[in-house]
Amino acid sequence: MRTIESNASNPPPMSFAKQDPGAGGRPGPQRPGQQPPSAQKPPRQLMTWITVGLLFLLMWVVVSGSSSRGTTVNSWQDFMVIAKEDRLEPNSVTLQSDRINAEVKPGTKGFASTGDKPTPISVAIAPTAHQKYMADLDAASVPYKVDMATGAVSQVLITILPTVIVLGLLWVLITRSMRGAGGGPGGMLGGFGRSRHRVSTKESAQATFADVAGIDEAKEEVSEIVEFLKNPKRFQKLGGRIPRGVLLEGPPGCGKTLLAKAIAGEADVPFFSISGSDFVEMFVGVGASRVRDLFKQAKDNSPCIIFLDEIDAVGRRRGGGFSSGGHDEREQTLNAILVEMDGFEASDQVIVIAATNRVDVLDPALTRPGRFDRAVAVQLPDVAGRRQILSVHARKVKMNADVDLEKLARSTPMFSGADLAAIINEAAILATMANKDSIEMTDLDEARDKIRWGRAKRSRKVEQQERIATAYHEAGHAVLQTLLPDADPLHKVTIIPRGQAMGVTFSLPEKDRYGYAKRYLQATMRVLCGGRLAEEKKTGDVSSGASMDIKMVTAYARAMVLEWGMSDRLGFVRYAGDDSRESLLPDKDYSDDTARMIDEEIRRMADEAYTDARRMVEDHWTQIVAVSEALLRLETLQREEVERLMRGETVERPTVAEMLSKPAIAPAAPKASDEPPMGNVVPRPA
Repeated sequence: MRTIESNASNPPPMSFAKQDPGAGGRPGPQRPGQQPPSAQKPPRQLMTWITVGLLFLLMWVVVSGSSSRGTTVNSWQDFMVIAKEDRLEPNSVTLQSDRINAEVKPGTKGFASTGDKPTPISVAIAPTAHQKYMADLDAASVPYKVDMATGAVSQVLITILPTVIVLGLLWVLITRSMRGAGGGPGGMLGGFGRSRHRVSTKESAQATFADVAGIDEAKEEVSEIVEFLKNPKRFQKLGGRIPRGVLLEGPPGCGKTLLAKAIAGEADVPFFSISGSDFVEMFVGVGASRVRDLFKQAKDNSPCIIFLDEIDAVGRRRGGGFSSGGHDEREQTLNAILVEMDGFEASDQVIVIAATNRVDVLDPALTRPGRFDRAVAVQLPDVAGRRQILSVHARKVKMNADVDLEKLARSTPMFSGADLAAIINEAAILATMANKDSIEMTDLDEARDKIRWGRAKRSRKVEQQERIATAYHEAGHAVLQTLLPDADPLHKVTIIPRGQAMGVTFSLPEKDRYGYAKRYLQATMRVLCGGRLAEEKKTGDVSSGASMDIKMVTAYARAMVLEWGMSDRLGFVRYAGDDSRESLLPDKDYSDDTARMIDEEIRRMADEAYTDARRMVEDHWTQIVAVSEALLRLETLQREEVERLMRGETVERPTVAEMLSKPAIAPAAPKASDEPPMGNVVPRPA
């Protein structure tokens, strides 16, 4: 494969992993005798509305008190001058505990005009000299009223009500905190500490074991859980106990979430689904509160299933790496999960299912018997499993008669269930864009290549010199792959750019490969070196197009030396460190002399592959030239065409440009013996 080097990013390594689908639904059924949620909990907003009402009352008292006083007179002497000049409204003077209120006649100078209405005024007085003020008013013959109660009540409300409101708010927070500490959701944080799980039932999620294919052994292992949820007395009769927790482990996209939903669908029980990241927040204690709320609701709706997706987000090994101890949020959440799983009673029909693709980093306390008793491996499907998965997804689309799912299953090794579903979907999109009536095999092949390598960039303008270098590069790969019997068989080779690759040589493994033989690795390394050597021999220069080839050769050689014990000099010893990813520093358990020997062995293996590949390129240069010239003309060659070119034969096939430039052939006139004409029918090009 000849790749494009970019300053922005390097070509990504091959990856066939996808995400598990999520789950969703509605709450599970209510058990007999169980109170509905509305009867179990008091109205949460009652105290909130009471507090708001008190605040409005306080504002009304303050505003009404200040507005009723009107304009403030500076002194008692000024007030008496206004009274003696007969500028006050009759019977408007009111004596209160701390002030005297009155109203001046409309149009009085020195006061704001209020139209035809009198203007309210007030003057502050000493609360202990009421007799003096009343004597002055009597002497001036000013009638007045005494209202000591109103002023006292207003003063008390203004003084005490804010304190009462503050104490009420504190009481609400404290009571909610105590309720949360007793197992209720939220605590002092209210709804922020409640679980964010999704609940689905059989009515809302119809997933069953019939929808799960390619993992027959995993389905058989979890069938016991379904039987327990359906008939728990059968196990309790002999004193047996179903596992409290089941850990689904395997690569992404293999169907762990779908398998858990199928268990709930087969057993017809509520399915509580939540991701490990939903427990993690910046506030310590929120994750633990959500864990308690989740398990409390699950016990109230038992029998049910709790599904914890990506549990490694909160279940990582404690005390490793750069952890500060046992008081951070993630470890608090893990401790809450451990405590809740230990709190199950024999009568609690709650089963916890967790999924992860990093079982090596989980805390040992989480995976011990009594918590997650059973670990179920959900691995990549084999040929038969991929055939079943393709059949499940093919039922949802319209397939052409030429589609061979068996061939497609053989050509997709190491593909997960999510990858296969994406192939069917991409093929349907391609067929729709091409205005086809059904999905053809060519659409599935193109969808597979697109999923694995990226979209073909047919519109990219490539210089002729670059096309020649790419053609010889890919021809070197293709010829060496055909010559070496221990390498994977060639599928096709193309110089049409895909993703970061200027050209790609596709291989088609004959079988699923669960291990790597030394001869296979050596043959693959020689195939990887053939591209650079053929390009160098033709152009007299080297380019960065072989960066991915160099990376893969180095990775193979390093794994052979460090992990697989394939070096006679270093022996049957593993030198690779632990891949727990808990520390930023590499794990190195060997001396500097051993490190030098490791580097020498890796260099020796790469040099041997490069030397052998150079010899093969020199010996079969004529065949490489024939394949590269055909690639420059046709752009894509199948395996059979490459083999014909290597035997000295030619490939007589029109190019795409020739097919487009060829004029359409008019239909021949019908003979007298032919059937009657059907109108002006123009043949549709293939």
